[in-house]
Amino acid sequence: MRTGLARRMLAAGLISLVAAAGCGVQPSDVIVAGDPPSGRVAPTTTITLYLVKNGRLSAVTRPNDRPMFQGETLALLADGPTAGEQAHGFTTDVPPEADPFSVTAKSAGHLVVTLSTPAGELSTLAVGQIVCTAAAMAPGSPARVTVVGAGQSVGPQKCPG
Repeated sequence: MRTGLARRMLAAGLISLVAAAGCGVQPSDVIVAGDPPSGRVAPTTTITLYLVKNGRLSAVTRPNDRPMFQGETLALLADGPTAGEQAHGFTTDVPPEADPFSVTAKSAGHLVVTLSTPAGELSTLAVGQIVCTAAAMAPGSPARVTVVGAGQSVGPQKCPG
C-alpha cells in the first residue's frame, strides 16, 4: 500500500515539474522584425473587357478588388483603355456619352443592355464590345445580348469571339 502512495506522489511531483517548466518556452524581450507590410492588397478577382486592337475585338483582363455592377463594368468601355493597354495598341469604339449603362436579364441567357445614346448609331465594333463584355459577365452559358438606347435596339447577338 505504501508503494501505491509513493507512486501517486511521484506522479504528482512529475506533473508539477512539467507544468512549471512551461514546455520549454522561455521569456524574451521584444523581437524587432522590421516595418509591417504596406502597399495595395492583391486583387481578388479580374474582370474581362473587350477592347479593339488592329480593328478586331480582343479580350483584356483587368484586376478588380471590389464587386462591380454590370453597368459599371460596361462603363469602363466608354472610359477607354488604360495607359498600359493603349501602349499595347488597344482602343475603344464605345463613345463616352454611352454611359451610364444598365443591364437587365430578360430570360435565361438573354441580357438587355441599355445605354444613353442611340443604339443604332454605334459602330459594329462598339456593339461587339458591349455584347462580348456583357456576355463575359453572364454566369453559365454564352448569353445573347440586345443593346438598347434612345428607342433603338440592336440584336439579340452572341459574342462573335
